[in-house]
Amino acid sequence: MSQVTSSDTNVDDDVVLLAVPADGGYLGVLRTATATLAARLQFALDEIEDLRIAVDEACAMLLVVATPAAELECRFAVTDDALLVEVTVPTVRGARLPAESSFAWKVLTALTTSAHAEVLDGRATIRLITRRIGR
Repeated sequence: MSQVTSSDTNVDDDVVLLAVPADGGYLGVLRTATATLAARLQFALDEIEDLRIAVDEACAMLLVVATPAAELECRFAVTDDALLVEVTVPTVRGARLPAESSFAWKVLTALTTSAHAEVLDGRATIRLITRRIGR
């Protein structure tokens, strides 16, 4: 079941939280949310598509290490000139994300302003930041 909430973290930022089953069949929901929020920031069409691909790639990395029946939690923070996306999932014991030299990470770093990952206390998180070009 998905859950959507929105709240203010400060006067200019909006936060949207979305949780879906950790199953590839639900990634379309996250891609659509990503595109909608990027459009709200008036990202160019190619920037929106790059961000959709990056979020899809980050989620695919996390699905591999997710526990059975886990939920994929996605936090979107919308600022004046950037979209911050944080995707988290509970992990199986000994989970490891792909190395930063892997093709998947090269995709993430090519399509976003910055990408960071961590596995801590049984949860894996990937954080992506994309700033609008020309800002």
